[in-house]
Amino acid sequence: MSRQIPPDRHTPAASSLAIPLDLNAVGPATPRQPGSGRTIVLVGLMGAGKTTIGRILAARLGVPFVDSDEEIERAAGYTIADLFQKYGEPEFRRGERLVIRRLLSGPPVVLATGGGAFMDSRTRAGVREHAISIWLRCPLPVLVQRVADRTHRPLLNATSPHAVLANLMQLRHPVYAEADIIVDCGDDNVEHSADHVMQALKHNRQPLRVPVRLDRASYDVVIGPDVIRRAGALLAPVLPQKRVMVLTDETVSPLHLPRLLEGLEETGIRAEVITIPPGEGSKTIGMYERVTNALLEAHVERGTTVVALGGGVVGDLAGFCAATTLRGLPFVQIPTTLLSQVDSSVGGKTGINTPFGKNLLGAFHQPIAVLADTSALATLPVRELRAGYAEIVKSGLLGDAGLFDWCERHGADVLAGDPAMQAEAIRMACAFKARVVVADEREERRADGRALLNLGHTFGHALEAEMGYNGSLLHGEAVSIGLRLAFMLSVRLGYCPAEDLDRVTRHLERLSMPARISDTGRNFSATQLVRNMQRDKKMRDGRLSFVLVRGIGRAFTCRDVPDDAVLDMLRADGCTP
Repeated sequence: MSRQIPPDRHTPAASSLAIPLDLNAVGPATPRQPGSGRTIVLVGLMGAGKTTIGRILAARLGVPFVDSDEEIERAAGYTIADLFQKYGEPEFRRGERLVIRRLLSGPPVVLATGGGAFMDSRTRAGVREHAISIWLRCPLPVLVQRVADRTHRPLLNATSPHAVLANLMQLRHPVYAEADIIVDCGDDNVEHSADHVMQALKHNRQPLRVPVRLDRASYDVVIGPDVIRRAGALLAPVLPQKRVMVLTDETVSPLHLPRLLEGLEETGIRAEVITIPPGEGSKTIGMYERVTNALLEAHVERGTTVVALGGGVVGDLAGFCAATTLRGLPFVQIPTTLLSQVDSSVGGKTGINTPFGKNLLGAFHQPIAVLADTSALATLPVRELRAGYAEIVKSGLLGDAGLFDWCERHGADVLAGDPAMQAEAIRMACAFKARVVVADEREERRADGRALLNLGHTFGHALEAEMGYNGSLLHGEAVSIGLRLAFMLSVRLGYCPAEDLDRVTRHLERLSMPARISDTGRNFSATQLVRNMQRDKKMRDGRLSFVLVRGIGRAFTCRDVPDDAVLDMLRADGCTP
């Protein structure tokens, strides 16, 4: 079957007519069965071995092999060369897209595509949604050797095959790199190459995805191992332009920045880096000014995306800078701590601290994507894991009793570094938070709504403020203590059964989580902590809002808590007057 594509300079003006396609003639006749697996789509340059390797692969997998060019010719009744000549490339690509879409809706096959098919953004989107794509990547000398005798291809006859293929590699490789799997096929033994593809399929684990669908923004939280290295492939479909500004800190940079830059470069995304000192001390007006100045000095455009690579401090600062520079730049979160993966990276809250309190300057600015790399968690000390785990526990305690049950069974595995348990914990916590955020994106409900996510935070922020945000008490540690205090106050006010407080306390203590104010190793004045709470941004009409509970998974907001009740409870937990 001919697959000739004549050079552009010999292609006549395209007809305004659409290619007549008999889509009923496309693909195997067997209808698709639910749960029957996914189609494998092979992409790559001419000479990569898509057809030969594809036939071997199909035989081993027990599914049909299909060549998209052959299906197009069958549906249209013309050769590929004739279609290009008669209708022009734009119309050919439209027809090709229709044929591939038809194939993807059918039963699983191994599908070899023409070299230009994956270059069409809508075709890529269809493949991404319905199939597993594999790029058969070959070095230039191997490709040149394999196509040397293919004189039936006018494109190769226009100039030297080496020059043609080198040009195509430069143009197409950054797009092929968006494939789900990349397999290097550098030798002439197609059986070996097929073995490599089979091994890649065997070990391939597609990342988990949590969709966040808001009225004004939609994005996915992508969760899995090594997604930082695959950032280029994951982000290319959503970036307005292939240029990003990466904000990271001096601790994260040597650990994860090289992998990120490698992944971005692979898909042709140009990246520039801004590095800041680590820690809460960087969430200041002065650092905000430095970062926004750096963005403007780099001549960012409204399509230039700010990428936050780091923990919650980096994410909050980068998001606020993105929200306000040029009145809003696209923004990507790549959180590298468990805390930021399950908390600050989802929901669009951004901000910086002031002398008057935490996150008092900020904006709601939703990301266009969140990449939560579970591999990054292996670099964290167990203290950081516990701090992040507190936010997972919080989700269960405030609105998902089943999630807290799961935590009681698997929390130790999460803290022990089990990758599968960590990914599942992140997925459940993010899915819960997404549901809350979708229902009340900007925390506008006067009762309950998104404010429920502050369970434990009023107490936690007061403790952080009293310790000067100096890192001696991590945010997640403060939240952990705050969770127990919220249950303790709820019990003392008669809202919550005492056995639920006991259950929460046992769980925190079993995992060596901070649960009491005394776990900070500091003495606090109850009166001063209440003053700190009164400077909290959750004040409304001069009254402080607490998130209390009627039991595990049953949180509610409350504005009629007497100050004396809070003071008495804090003293009961060891505070001085």
